[in-house]
Amino acid sequence: MGMNLDGMKDKAGQAYDDNKEKADAGLDKAADMADQKTGGKHGDKIDQGADKVGETLDGFSGDQNA
Repeated sequence: MGMNLDGMKDKAGQAYDDNKEKADAGLDKAADMADQKTGGKHGDKIDQGADKVGETLDGFSGDQNA
């Protein structure tokens, strides 16, 4: 029973394309919560991490203009 990783990547990309606004809003909410929990001490690093996650998700997207 082999795994088709390209197929899984395509499905993940399609799911992200279909729900991009919700995914982005959830990522922003998680970053805001992490910033709040750390008392704002690591806001820059949290923002950098959230941006990197967003870029990675855009890489899975089938929409190259994302």
